[in-house]
Amino acid sequence: MLDLHGYGPRLLEGAGVTLQLAVLSLALAVLLGLLTASARMSRHWLLQRLATLYTTVIRGVPDLVLMMLLFFGGQMALNVVTDAIYDRFGVDWYVNLNAFAAGALTIGFIFGAYMGETFRGAFMAVDNGQIEAGKAYGMSPWLVFRRIRFPQMMRHALPGISNNWMVLLKTTALVSVIGLTDMVRVAAEASRATHEPFTFLIPVAVVYLLIASVSEWLFVWLQKRYNVGYGGH
Repeated sequence: MLDLHGYGPRLLEGAGVTLQLAVLSLALAVLLGLLTASARMSRHWLLQRLATLYTTVIRGVPDLVLMMLLFFGGQMALNVVTDAIYDRFGVDWYVNLNAFAAGALTIGFIFGAYMGETFRGAFMAVDNGQIEAGKAYGMSPWLVFRRIRFPQMMRHALPGISNNWMVLLKTTALVSVIGLTDMVRVAAEASRATHEPFTFLIPVAVVYLLIASVSEWLFVWLQKRYNVGYGGH
């Protein structure tokens, strides 16, 4: 990356932070999405209600509000807990919720709800006859899931996962407001210092576009892989 008045190396470091944040948030979102989809499809009414409440809250509250609530409110809640531990047991313990952890947890928590709907629809699209056939052949529930249900579910879920990832990637720009030194925050600081916003914001836009382009190629490859034997349909 060009020197950019001395801010080039910091922008490059910020791009690395952004990519790490996005990948970690995606991993958390996928995990929460699978759990949410399982809960929504469960016969247990409490799990269904909790999963429905989770997705409803996420859809109704802005991402920035959730991020600030977790970062500032979460730290206060941790302080209350550690103070109670000190008062009760005399253990002086302090937990610092840093901006990276808060950003990853918040973005993962937000997109876990959307991933849940994606996975739920994909699981419902799997032909139940194939699952019953696997059971009839003596497959264990885990083997049925691994060999039949999960691969077929992924074939239907990948377009939704791809769309969620693209939105998640752009959502990482919000972490700059809670103090994380990602490339957006570095670009904003450099723009204010030099009064040359285009010099720094255009490279940031190019980096986001580059990550999105590579991601799109990867998802196209994954869709071809999971569509083998289905004629691409």
